[in-house]
Amino acid sequence: MTAPRSFRAIGIILLLWNLMGAIAFILQYSADLDQLAKTDPYTARIFAAMPVWVWAAYAIAVGAGSLGAIMLLLRKAAAAPLFLISIVGVIVQFGYSFIHTDLLAVKGFTAAIFPAVILVIAIFQWRYASTQLAKRILR
Repeated sequence: MTAPRSFRAIGIILLLWNLMGAIAFILQYSADLDQLAKTDPYTARIFAAMPVWVWAAYAIAVGAGSLGAIMLLLRKAAAAPLFLISIVGVIVQFGYSFIHTDLLAVKGFTAAIFPAVILVIAIFQWRYASTQLAKRILR
C-alpha cells in the first residue's frame, strides 16, 4: 500500500525528536556534576543519586525511540514494538523521578509538563506506527 503524503514528514520529525532525546541523555549522563552543582545543585544531586537502572531505562527509551523512528522511515513493522518499548522506558524513568525524589516539591508542578509532553509524543509514535502497520504501510 502507498504511504500517505505526510508519512515521510512525520517520520523525519519523529526521528529528529528522538535524536534530540538521545543527545539529552548523553549530555545528562556525561554532565560534569561539580560544574552543574554551581548553577543547579538540586539537579546535580538528583543525577548523582540516580540508580543505574533508571539511567538504563532512559537509554532504552531514547534508543528504542530512535530505532523505532528509523524503522518507521524504512517502513518496517518493527517500529511499533520499538515505540512501545520506548514508552515503557519513559514511564520507568519518569516514574522514578516523580515517585522516588522530591522533584515536584522542589521544582513545582511545572516540572511535570515536559515529561508529560514526552510521554504523549511517545504514545503518539506507537499509535501512529500501529495504525500504519494495520494499514499495511509497514511490513
